[in-house]
Amino acid sequence: MRIRDNLSKINEYLEIPKEVISDIPKITMIGNEELMIENCKGILEYEEFFIKLSTSIGNISINGFKLVLGKITEENISIKGVIENIDFECR
Repeated sequence: MRIRDNLSKINEYLEIPKEVISDIPKITMIGNEELMIENCKGILEYEEFFIKLSTSIGNISINGFKLVLGKITEENISIKGVIENIDFECR
């Protein structure tokens, strides 16, 4: 526990963003037409109107119209379309 506290203090001092040092998701949204999720663990469901993603803190559901998966990397995913709603199912 002490090591974790020391690492937390070092990261705070160096101003390292939490999403860089942990696996918590970071969500960036541009208007209601584009969404980027970093630290995504996988795609659970995919439809043109609904996408469900797995993350370390739980599932994220995206509702909308004409949703398409954009760039997908090992831990990041972008979604384009008309995004109406984002829901979190925390663990």
